[in-house]
Amino acid sequence: MRILVATDAWRPQINGVVHSLEQTAAAARSQGYDIDFLTPQGFRTIPMPTYPDIKLALASWGAIAKRIDAAGAEHIHIATEGPIGFAARRYCLARNRVFTTSYHTRFPEYIAQRVPIPERWTYAALRRFHAPAAAVMVPTPTIRDELTQRGFARVKVWSRGVDQLTFHPRETSVLDFPRPIFLCVGRVAVEKNLGALLSLKLPGSTVIVGDGPARASLERQYPHAHFLGSRSGEALAQTFASADVFVFPSRTDTFGIVLIEALASGLPVAAYPVAGPLDVIGNSGAGVLSEDLGAACLAALQIPRAVAREHSMQFTWRESARQFLQNIEQSREAWVAPAQAARLGS
Repeated sequence: MRILVATDAWRPQINGVVHSLEQTAAAARSQGYDIDFLTPQGFRTIPMPTYPDIKLALASWGAIAKRIDAAGAEHIHIATEGPIGFAARRYCLARNRVFTTSYHTRFPEYIAQRVPIPERWTYAALRRFHAPAAAVMVPTPTIRDELTQRGFARVKVWSRGVDQLTFHPRETSVLDFPRPIFLCVGRVAVEKNLGALLSLKLPGSTVIVGDGPARASLERQYPHAHFLGSRSGEALAQTFASADVFVFPSRTDTFGIVLIEALASGLPVAAYPVAGPLDVIGNSGAGVLSEDLGAACLAALQIPRAVAREHSMQFTWRESARQFLQNIEQSREAWVAPAQAARLGS
């Protein structure tokens, strides 16, 4: 089957959405599926407000339709709720095409932290966007249950994976800071709740890897912390393996791929008991989840690195791709069969 994924998030952005799409596509191709992408590349773009590194495509519906037609895909998956996602949705509805969508980001919470828009308004808009989809894919059972309670229909789980060959324990360290080293990796922005970590009085060193609009102000406010900027690939993997505990202060992420990258590197996790950590860590013993983040950080120091590594082995991109493809196949069968039966009976 040839699948076209329409996404507003794409390179040169570095985030979990882009990484998930790329890795899932690579694993799906090895399973005999052909996945292409409809992205902002080739269109004029403007920076997204409050996220200038995210470029929003200025593309007409006609231009999007022409690209979708040229792709010749049997199935369309809409990954994001941006301009390209809306245009692809309009195309599918106009052509009576079956499509699936995915929900990667808690936009209602993110927006509410920036402008005074009630979360229920944004959730209502998202519910309308996803309503015609044959399936809405989410990264965890917790998010599935939350959206179902909010009135979303046909919500299915599409988990995430980690490259075990890149992220693994190492004997040498690239971080020359006093130990223990408490590491956080991700976008340095208000929704990541980094202040909850940076305000803790922890022993050793606190290290932040990543960049974003809040970095300058956080560096001024918390001069004791070490801000290393963005790292990727081997440099990022070495950084993970050089720390002692991975701290995940976010309360709004739907999954947190960095969680399993840390686990694969042998890092126990300290986090709040919220969606993402609850699903990834749960009762595995590979981390400590507590509303007292400082206590969780100190308790996580006692967890053997081998326990974290072992728990990470269940998260593979091959399994992630299998879930993605199965959701599409099953949703198409459930959506198309009744329509065919109705046509035959008329």
